[in-house]
Amino acid sequence: MGTPQPQEDILWKGRPDRELLARSAFHTHKVGLYFAILVAISAVLGNVTTAIVCAGLGVLAVAILYGLAAISARTTLYILTDTRLILRIGMAIETRVNVPLKHVTSANLRERGNGFGDIALTLAGDRLLGYALLWPHARPWRFASPEPMLRSVPDAKALAATLAKACAKHAPLDQNLIQINETRSARGDTGSNTGPDAGALEGARA
Repeated sequence: MGTPQPQEDILWKGRPDRELLARSAFHTHKVGLYFAILVAISAVLGNVTTAIVCAGLGVLAVAILYGLAAISARTTLYILTDTRLILRIGMAIETRVNVPLKHVTSANLRERGNGFGDIALTLAGDRLLGYALLWPHARPWRFASPEPMLRSVPDAKALAATLAKACAKHAPLDQNLIQINETRSARGDTGSNTGPDAGALEGARA
């Protein structure tokens, strides 16, 4: 189920970027900053021992998170074919998630700089994927209706366009709209195209 069949055309395959995955999904920078603040406060108060302990714990926490991110990136493979998206994920036990393109109603792009970005997929129908099963390959805070996410992928805008065109071939004509929503506000407002041409992608800042 998690392997492209001979009749399928592979449009793209890739893995998350390790450095970006560590920052965006495992929040290594935020954790490091948190412990740095604790060290600074302890030093100002004259608690040298506490400052040293906080510094050691901070280094350990960031190292653990970075290691998990490295393992996650190495054990992840995204495969986009002309009929489905395959997510091979799982740091301990590999899980293969198949997302038929005919069930994709929108692709939400968040650019991360240098061509990298995250692409979250909104799915139609009653099929639900578990958030815990998908994490960290899930859109944050969407617990009720988990959305699979391609994390920290290179050439994200081009990949989003390829994904949109592939999905458009499977959607009915009146639903032949694929939204590419880029970062616009913290509330996650979205915008959509006004015509059936999925190639004409007008991103709204989300």
